[in-house]
Amino acid sequence: MNGQKRANIKSGLKVKIVLKEYQRCGTLTEGVVGKILTNSATHPHGIKVRLVSGEVGRVKEIL
Repeated sequence: MNGQKRANIKSGLKVKIVLKEYQRCGTLTEGVVGKILTNSATHPHGIKVRLVSGEVGRVKEIL
């Protein structure tokens, strides 16, 4: 599942995100969603979330 639809993402879900500093190379970081930051229903680059660890990025994969 991809992370472009807000309805697919819930707190506590395990996801892979791309951090701002790794957007060019596409390095993914795995973690658990703490909070959803994007308000719109969809976003072409992925819904922005804050992981439980505090890292912020856009969801690329839902595990």
